[in-house]
Parts: sequence; structure tokens; C-alpha cells
Amino acid sequence: MAFVKIMQNINEIEELIKIISKLPGLGPKSAKRIILKLINNRDELMKPMSKVLTDIYKNISRCKICGSLRSNDLCNNCKIDNKKSRKICVVESIADQWSIESSNIFEGYFHILGGTIPSSGQKKEDLLINSLVNRVKKDKIEEVIICTSVTTEGQTTAYYIQDSLKETNVKVSKLAQGLPVGGEIESLDDGTLFSAFKNRSSIINE
Repeated sequence: MAFVKIMQNINEIEELIKIISKLPGLGPKSAKRIILKLINNRDELMKPMSKVLTDIYKNISRCKICGSLRSNDLCNNCKIDNKKSRKICVVESIADQWSIESSNIFEGYFHILGGTIPSSGQKKEDLLINSLVNRVKKDKIEEVIICTSVTTEGQTTAYYIQDSLKETNVKVSKLAQGLPVGGEIESLDDGTLFSAFKNRSSIINE
């Protein structure tokens, strides 16, 4: 990738362009526009943004149990809440979790795998599947809803999760068919998600 050169040759800006260009949907030209906007609004944008980014770096991390984001040692997703149903929705990414949460379709707990089997650089032990089994046993979960993408990797992961949960006797279900083949959860509209959840089907372990 050829990076946009800054006429003044300021090293700090060159480095920031390289970093911002790594973000999804952004290239060097977009990064340059963002940086100029920040520089021109130092007090309104740059200063508060730098503070928030520092706070996030220090305080926000992925929960080692459920894979969701937590603040310091507090994970609201793992915390047992009597207002929530005893169901766990298993998704591939935090972006998937956010999409489902924003649709107000699901009122239970989430379990974020952090990838699929197989996916680049991922191992089965990295996907928190053992942690999912432990949560089902410990928290007396009634149903696990598998919401992996309709891709080869997503379906392979779904079958592996189903097999891993055999001994728990928990009800395992999957989203209704009709999801676009190759589709990812985070890209679906609310109507499609609602229909997929409402018409989900049970998976019978043999």
C-alpha cells in the first residue's frame, strides 16, 4: 500500500497515517483527512479523543469467560441478572453481539467466540468453546442459540459447538434458514434477524 506523503515530512503525522490506514474502510487519503480534521480541532476533538483512547486502552478488555467487552474486572454480560432469560446467544464477534443487541430481539446472555473453525490464526482452544460449556453447567442455562454466520467456517464451528454441548443436555437451537448463504450476522437488517430468531429450530444431538 502506497502511503500519502506529507509535504512537511512530519514523522508523527506519517506514523499516524499508517496506523489509521489499518482501520476497516479507511485508506491513506481518508486517514489524511481525519488527521487534518483533528489538528484543526485540537481542543474539541483531539484532546478529548486522546483521553478516551487512553482510558479504553487501560480499562477495556475482552472477558476471558464470555468474550464480551468488560470494564476493568466488571463484565455485565457474565453477571447473572434475574431479568434476563437463561439463554446464551453464541456469536463469532463483538460486532455480531452489538448488531443483535441494537435490534432488541434477544434478552439473554452472549458468548463471543472471537472467530471460527477454521479461520486464519485461530485454534479451537482460542474460541472459548470450553468456557461456553462451563457457563452452561454453572449458570443452569436452558438454551444455547448458535448464531454463527452462514459460511463454511461458521457452520463448521456450529457443528463443533453442538458436539461439545452433548453431555450438558441443554437445548441447542440455530437461527432459521433463510439467512443469505455466506451472510454475516453483523450485516443483517433487524427484520431478517427478528425472523431468524423467532423461527429458530432445535438441534437434536444424536
